[in-house]
Amino acid sequence: MKRVLIAAAAFAAALSAVAHASAADLAVPVPTKTDVGYDWSGFYIGANGSWGSSHSCWTSAFFGSEGCHNATGGTAGSQLGYRWQRSDWVFGLEAQGNWADLKGSNVDIVVPVFINRSHVDWFGLLTAQVGYSVDNALFYVKGGAAVTHDRFYVLFSPDTPAGETDDQTRWGGALGAGLEYGFAPNWSLAIEYDHLFMPDKTTTFTVVGAPGGPFSTERIDQDVDLVGLHLNYRWGG
Repeated sequence: MKRVLIAAAAFAAALSAVAHASAADLAVPVPTKTDVGYDWSGFYIGANGSWGSSHSCWTSAFFGSEGCHNATGGTAGSQLGYRWQRSDWVFGLEAQGNWADLKGSNVDIVVPVFINRSHVDWFGLLTAQVGYSVDNALFYVKGGAAVTHDRFYVLFSPDTPAGETDDQTRWGGALGAGLEYGFAPNWSLAIEYDHLFMPDKTTTFTVVGAPGGPFSTERIDQDVDLVGLHLNYRWGG
């Protein structure tokens, strides 16, 4: 009986030692702050490409509405900004400049022998951002100032120049939203939509080939829609 008790005690001690060793092997380390999530803080610079559409309606000072059209095409540019993160919330400032080739036209509904044409060749944005991060995914909205550079033409149908404007710069507002994904510690890719609210502007056309010669006066409004991809590199978080 004594031998059985001694053997049982030895067996229990062995099981206890094995259990303690297994528990030590399976212990999960407590994560540090750097293990918890993706860090969106820091300066960033990047490139972007987008499709754009500038919607314009023309109104003659003498004849009334002449119709509307969309000037569409591609854009390419770059952006520079800074973000800082507080818990899951991300705040930022960004400047963006893009070359553009947005062109469109419509037949004048008052005088159908004329064609009204618009061309946007660059635009810029200066915006603030507020976002919510889920690890390396960032949902954000943005808003601020926008500027477009335009030129407008009146053509004899089908393509003979009749009247034109000087280069024009318009300042307005911008609102947008996007989803950005961090696919590496310093690299991220975003898909973004922006709408630019540009003010109406009364524009004087001059006769082509006769600088200063008056052709017509038009009031032209403008809104711009943009959908694009943004690639960013971030540092200094």
